[in-house]
Amino acid sequence: MRDAPIFSSIETPSLTNQPIRHPAPRSVMIFIITILLLAADFYYLKNIAGRRLVGLRWWNEVDPATGESHWVFESSEPGTKVVNPTDSRFFWLAIYAQPCLWIALALVALITFNFIWLPLVAIALVLTITNSLAFSRCDKFSQASNLAGSAFSGGNLAGSIASNMVGRFFSR
Repeated sequence: MRDAPIFSSIETPSLTNQPIRHPAPRSVMIFIITILLLAADFYYLKNIAGRRLVGLRWWNEVDPATGESHWVFESSEPGTKVVNPTDSRFFWLAIYAQPCLWIALALVALITFNFIWLPLVAIALVLTITNSLAFSRCDKFSQASNLAGSAFSGGNLAGSIASNMVGRFFSR
């Protein structure tokens, strides 16, 4: 990388007599690489890891006639996919820890007055919070549909709710 003089030779510090290195080329590369990695992480969590680790997937569809956005949630059938509890815990920990880590990095950028990194942190927060909220809603949708399916297949709604609550209590 070549040195890019920012100041004239009169303003250059006389103790070192070396031009000041400009940080922009390195910052741009870090920014681009981080954006690409964030996009890959978003895609991988949304489409691959969510389906394999917890049996959940989501996407957003736009109705071409009205232009309205619809969230679509998909979960595996209860009998077909056995979710490993360790994988599930790791997935949910990663989903909820990512926004917390990016908020911590935003605070570090604010405290150290490196405001140049705040747009990157904002993009990362949008992507990670979107994944967190969508998977949370997908999980609630999955639990509600599993409860409704077992209630209507068993024929006794109150008994199904009670057995589901007791089962959750003892599974912890």
